[in-house]
Amino acid sequence: MKALVKHTPKKGIWMENVDIPKYGVNDVRIKITHTAICGTDMHIYDWDEWAQENLSLPLTIGHEFCGVIDEIGSAVTRYKVGDRVSGEGHLTCRYCRNCRAGKQHLCHKTVGVGIHRNGAFAEYLVIPESNVWPIHKDIPSEIASFFDPFGNAVHTALSYRLTGEDILISGAGPIGLMATAICRFSGSRNVVVTDVNEYRLDLARKLGATKAVNPTREDLKSVFEELDINNGFDIGLEMSGNPNAFNQMIDNMYNGGNIALLGILPNSTKIKWDDVIFKGLNIKGIYGREMFDTWYKMTQMLRSGLSISEVLTHRYNIDDFDKAFKILKSGNCGKVILEW
Repeated sequence: MKALVKHTPKKGIWMENVDIPKYGVNDVRIKITHTAICGTDMHIYDWDEWAQENLSLPLTIGHEFCGVIDEIGSAVTRYKVGDRVSGEGHLTCRYCRNCRAGKQHLCHKTVGVGIHRNGAFAEYLVIPESNVWPIHKDIPSEIASFFDPFGNAVHTALSYRLTGEDILISGAGPIGLMATAICRFSGSRNVVVTDVNEYRLDLARKLGATKAVNPTREDLKSVFEELDINNGFDIGLEMSGNPNAFNQMIDNMYNGGNIALLGILPNSTKIKWDDVIFKGLNIKGIYGREMFDTWYKMTQMLRSGLSISEVLTHRYNIDDFDKAFKILKSGNCGKVILEW
C-alpha cells in the first residue's frame, strides 16, 4: 500500500510502498479516505529537536484521519465492515491510576499513532476497537478527518464556563480558530483573537471572533473600551506556543481569571510570576482530548449547529502531498486535507 514514511533522519517525508498492516482479534482495519496535516507532522517533516527526541525511524506518520472499516478482528463486537469512522490517536494502558479513574488522556504509558507506532498517512490503518469513534451521517468525512485537533479545541475551550465571559485566544492556527467558533457557539460575550498572520486573522473573523488583533499593529488594551471590557479578560486560551503572546495574555487577564494552556511553549519561556500570583490566576495544562467525553461533545455540537467548515481551506490529492506541506509551512492556510 502507499504510505507517507519518515525513513531518514533529515528534513522531508517520502511516499513509499509498505506492507498492509496486520490486525489482531480486538482491532479494526480502516481504509483511509481523508487525512489532515497536523503541526506535529510538520515537526516530523522538519526533523526538529522534538522529532529527534521522540521518534524511532522508519515510521508511517499521521494521526488525523477518517475512513471506512474494511476488516475487523474476531473479538470486535461494536463495529462492522463498512462503518465510517475516525479514532482516538492516543492508545492508553487502561490499567494505570489515571485510566482507571476515567482520565485516560493523562495515562503515563500513552502510545501515539503516527508518533510511536505507524500512523494514518497510508491506505490502511489498524487501531484497537476501543479507540474507534463512529462518524454520524450528518458530519462530512473531510470534517471528521480533523476531529483530533477539533477535540483539542473543545477540550481547551470547555475547561471553563464560557457563557457571558470575555475570552482571549492567543494564536489563530487551526485549533485557535476552532476554539473561536466553539466559544461563540457556547455563548461567550466577546472572543478576541491575537496573531501576527493576517490571513489567519481574517479566518478568525469568519469563524466568529468579535475582534481579531495583530499585536504588532494594535495595542490589545485598546480594544477594552471598544468592547466594553472593564478590567481584563475572564478566560485565556493559549494556542500559540509563543512566549510574548503568553505574557501578553497574563498582562491582560482580570483578577482570578482562568487560563487554559495548550500551546507548547519553549522551556526557556519566562513569565510575569508577580501577575500570576497577585492576580490569583489559574493556569491549567491541556493535553489531548478527554476520552471519550470530548468526542461526544464534538459530535453533538456539530449536530446542533456549530460550524467549523471555514477552518478548512485547502484540499490536495495524496499524490500532491509536497504541495500540501508547503502551504502549511507558509502559514497562509487553515486545515489542509489530503484525499486518498
